[in-house]
Amino acid sequence: MKATIKTQGQQFVVSEGDVLFVNRFQKSEKGGIVEINDVLSVGEGAEIKVGTPTVAGASVTAEILENKRGKKVIIFKKNKRKGYERRQGHRQELSVIKIKTISA
Repeated sequence: MKATIKTQGQQFVVSEGDVLFVNRFQKSEKGGIVEINDVLSVGEGAEIKVGTPTVAGASVTAEILENKRGKKVIIFKKNKRKGYERRQGHRQELSVIKIKTISA
């Protein structure tokens, strides 16, 4: 069974056993369980249920495999012939989750 979920400001199409990189869940530990209730659609083929905006009573359970940081992104600003250069880096906080169950 597949589901379209909305979590951490992003939408994902998931099925059981999928591993995702999402923005970090606050106050979460490795091995913790997260329940996602924002399910936009669930099912496959002719048996698909689409919510308005979410499917009532549907949820997705995921296990947190790891909390980590993403690759460094360099932000570089420069004004030509003005002597202005600024360099800044950013690393996004991520959670690696594995989808355990999808219930409709």
